[in-house]
Amino acid sequence: MVRVEDAYFMQMAIAEAAKAGNETWKNPRVGAVVVKNGQVLVRGHTHEYGGIHAERDAIGKLTPKQLQGATLYVTLEPCNHYGKQPPCSQAIIDAGIRRVVIAETDPHQLVTGKGIATLQQQNIIVKTGVLKEAAQALNPHYDFFYRYRRPWVTLKQAVSLDYRVSAEKGQRTAITNSAVAKMVHTERGNFQGILIGSQTAIIDNPTLLTTSPTKFPPVRIVLDRRGRLKDNPTLHLLTDGQAPTWIFTENSSLQDQFAKGIRVFYRRTWSINDILHELGCREIQSVYVEGGPTVHQAFLWEGLFEELITYLAPQMLGEKGVPGMESPHQLHLAHQEIKVLENNIRIAGRKMEYV
Repeated sequence: MVRVEDAYFMQMAIAEAAKAGNETWKNPRVGAVVVKNGQVLVRGHTHEYGGIHAERDAIGKLTPKQLQGATLYVTLEPCNHYGKQPPCSQAIIDAGIRRVVIAETDPHQLVTGKGIATLQQQNIIVKTGVLKEAAQALNPHYDFFYRYRRPWVTLKQAVSLDYRVSAEKGQRTAITNSAVAKMVHTERGNFQGILIGSQTAIIDNPTLLTTSPTKFPPVRIVLDRRGRLKDNPTLHLLTDGQAPTWIFTENSSLQDQFAKGIRVFYRRTWSINDILHELGCREIQSVYVEGGPTVHQAFLWEGLFEELITYLAPQMLGEKGVPGMESPHQLHLAHQEIKVLENNIRIAGRKMEYV
């Protein structure tokens, strides 16, 4: 049974966590609230990656007398290991906090259960699971990555009313409006990797940058099985130096062909699962796939995706147009969202099994 006051103060902590934004990068967004005698003393949230965590942000604003016997509300289990910052569990113990209310147990194997156990060993009362689902919604990519040990994958496409992604094969075609373009650039900032195929890289020559200001721009990932980028060395992705670019190829001659900041991953054969495994080993927690239908289909047919986003525009591209991705079987989506962007529509949904 969840106490009314626990839910009330945890909601405050969740709102505080949302302030952390994307600059926490590989760390989760976390919020904390310190309460004593029914009064909120202070709030805190995770700072930029490498900076202080939510618990220390809150605790550091109070005196030892204020902290003694207080209750801490925190959206994620306090860490219990040394990383960029010392363990938050020890900061809580040292502060003399009497009770800790936690929304979600941290899925990271370095943390799971350890922070809670350490607090309980010091006779601190611990309550877990308060507004758990609301807290999980703060960090869907982080949670998925540490539960399944592979990046969260979102497939994004823009299509016409007759389900075409371009007017002809090999032709760049503007389909959606400027409001969609603005939203896509913002969406990119929510991911740690943006992925396309070599065909899209060559035809569209995109930068794959986000308009959201960040010190941690997403890695630009290009699937170039044949090594076509070797003959296109002036592409923005290869020359602008605005963000890292990683190339996955089965052409050994592509190695050592590009400037600093361009990383080539060579294998005789790459599967989608292999690529996601490699990205996961390099701690890429989330990937936004903007590639054409061939790339989308590779993820879709393997079932290696968590979310689909389709932008729909009111135009018809005709019979010469290239169709969008197709599923080999029926697919029902959960957490459906429909949003109107001027005269375009955004339709998003998640795979049922990850609900």
